[in-house]
Amino acid sequence: MPGLLKPGVYFMSGNVAAAEAALIAGCRFYAGYPITPASPLMEHTARRLPQVGGVFIQAEDEIAAIVMALGASAGGLKSMTATSGPGFSLMQEALGMGFMLELPVVIVDVQRGGPSTGLPTLGSQGDSMQAKWGTHGDYETVIFAPSTPQELFDMVIQAFNTSEMLRTPVVVLTDQFTTHSYGRIRVPPLEEIEIVDRRIAEKREGYLPYAAEDLVPPFAPPGRGYRFHLESLYHDERGYPTMDREKVRGLITRLVRKVREGAKRLRRYEVLDTDRADAVIVAYGSVARVAKEVVYRARRRGLKLGLFRPLILWPFPYEELRGFVEKVGADRVVVIEVNMGQVYHYVREALGPGIRVELYAETPGFYPAPSPLLSFVEKVVGGGGA
Repeated sequence: MPGLLKPGVYFMSGNVAAAEAALIAGCRFYAGYPITPASPLMEHTARRLPQVGGVFIQAEDEIAAIVMALGASAGGLKSMTATSGPGFSLMQEALGMGFMLELPVVIVDVQRGGPSTGLPTLGSQGDSMQAKWGTHGDYETVIFAPSTPQELFDMVIQAFNTSEMLRTPVVVLTDQFTTHSYGRIRVPPLEEIEIVDRRIAEKREGYLPYAAEDLVPPFAPPGRGYRFHLESLYHDERGYPTMDREKVRGLITRLVRKVREGAKRLRRYEVLDTDRADAVIVAYGSVARVAKEVVYRARRRGLKLGLFRPLILWPFPYEELRGFVEKVGADRVVVIEVNMGQVYHYVREALGPGIRVELYAETPGFYPAPSPLLSFVEKVVGGGGA
């Protein structure tokens, strides 16, 4: 019976790379609903999961899919679902429950043009703010932003590890451009891949399911002699509902702190560095590939550009971005997004009033081309209106 992908070099699509990475990370449950452009990921998982002893379920809709994935996580399985913008919208209420119950689960959002049904077969970056703020209440989330099939493979594994370490849902924010692209995928020897599993294996006396010395409570799957109560209301350390002000504050503060205080180790980014730069480009996800080409073309014209690319979009690397812009001495920044401006506002917040920040807003559904992008940046550097 086929098992996990063997070490080696493969040529595959981003969707297939994400599915294979999930299996290597230990995913043994997937619930999903067909939606363009995420369907190929689900279809590949449907074929492969039973081959490694896992369970696949095609749900009746995206609401059921996320609830099933959360239920499987509560039952002790590493679980995952994937969708696109409209389905991701439907998942938000249950996703909030996942944050409250502190259930590890990975959601791959393959973005497409929106709002509503938008452009089902074309990519976008229109879910950047939904991934951060889609559900209600106070919470923090971790969002990976890969730009290539190889990064998608690597980051799905990292997302599962982060989900386990923090006991929280984690989003991999990709798009049609990346998942439908084919690329070279290197799979290292499995013993070299870090796989995190924080679930309790042995009996612990006095176990309380929501008591946490390090902000993250130990996770005890059912059937191992532990008593626990899963409750989406504010709850005490036993998991029972409470309206006690101090217990409520303690719980919600811990849910936020466990991500915020882990932000330094979660801030991952890439830079194309120069000693000095006339301007800095900020791009994330698939668009960063075009941004790199713009930097290289600009050099040939004598224009020095820096590139700052968050690999983890949230927590946003405010300090690191400020430090890079200061290091290269740029007073102009261009943010490239395939939306009408979302992360752009966070870049402006990070840099303050002393730096001119311009937005290159590509039409949702369409990939930006290097030539008009370079012309836009040259205009910004030259001091003209953009």
